[in-house]
Amino acid sequence: MTNLVYHEGTGRRKTAVARVRLMPGDGEIVVNGRTLEQHFGGAVSEADIRMPFRVTGTEGRYNTLVKVEGGGVTGQAGAIRHGIARALLDVDADINRVPLRQAGFLTRDPRMKERKKYGLKRARKAPQYTKR
Repeated sequence: MTNLVYHEGTGRRKTAVARVRLMPGDGEIVVNGRTLEQHFGGAVSEADIRMPFRVTGTEGRYNTLVKVEGGGVTGQAGAIRHGIARALLDVDADINRVPLRQAGFLTRDPRMKERKKYGLKRARKAPQYTKR
């Protein structure tokens, strides 16, 4: 029985939730059993998702296993980045907290879709006004 050590982090953005596990490895990222390119199809910059590794200087040291659900493409990408940052905090909080905090990766993005209001077509779009 091998004792596999991993570090976990949960990331959220819009309605997407990502559970991230970091294991020692060569920098491979697997999202829902597929590679980043297969999962996002080039719709999201891979460098944007890997940015927490670059900021902390740990690029290529961890394999990343991600389970992400909910939301769309940008929401899922943001959730993965947030989860990676939190997992890196679990690796070594003393060293990684300051660069991740300065880059803004530890703060959950609070922007959400505004709810639709009654009497309106969308959140803020009103029906056309007619004078007569």
